[in-house]
Amino acid sequence: MDANTPATPVCLLSPEQIAGPYFRNPKLIRRNISEGVDGIPLILRLTIVDAMTCEPVSNALVDIWHCNARGAYSGWSKINPDLEVDTGDIGAIPRTDDDTYLRGGQFTDQSGNVRFTTIYPGFYAGRALHIHVAVRITSGNNYLEERHVAWVGQLYFPEVASRSVLGNRQYSGRASVPLSNEQDELYTTMGGDVSTLNIHTLGRDSNEDGFFGQLTIGIDTFAVSNQIKPEDFDKYTV
Repeated sequence: MDANTPATPVCLLSPEQIAGPYFRNPKLIRRNISEGVDGIPLILRLTIVDAMTCEPVSNALVDIWHCNARGAYSGWSKINPDLEVDTGDIGAIPRTDDDTYLRGGQFTDQSGNVRFTTIYPGFYAGRALHIHVAVRITSGNNYLEERHVAWVGQLYFPEVASRSVLGNRQYSGRASVPLSNEQDELYTTMGGDVSTLNIHTLGRDSNEDGFFGQLTIGIDTFAVSNQIKPEDFDKYTV
């Protein structure tokens, strides 16, 4: 090959991870999912590409959900985040409330991009800091035209950024300590290293201005994930 010939792009299938016990389907199409909860701002941009062709996947519905600065998930806000839960199955832990903070979905644009305004997540006992993601293939910008869940994963954070965040008042004073990425079994066994966000500070002088995180996720648009099944969406809609 001539040295001046552009290389053929290499696209990789991103590793799936479990959906976890705190999945629900509130059917919230929104960019800003923070609902005013306290925490360091995070702007998140995800790019969804077809791992077989390297082409962007448009009109895919990307849902994200994560805990707040104190480690609590909306819908399960009364669960003590400083005590480890003994299950990772969807719906195995009864909901405690109808809150919807830090949950929402966006349809990818023609470039395969979605963008969310949220906060840097905290942690709960037994896990490293992470954000859950599910990608649904649709036939249009409408929940009624869903086809299938193609990919379910988790996104992680660089340790240096997380340490600087966890020192802030919104995140500190906990009865438990977060696991590092390398201490987290899901990170080490399910490809967390390639699911780690690229993080940059939004402000020049302080991380309190927030962070910008981005990642490209390669999916098989014809795959049907076994991490979230159709009945899971039906059962946990509200």
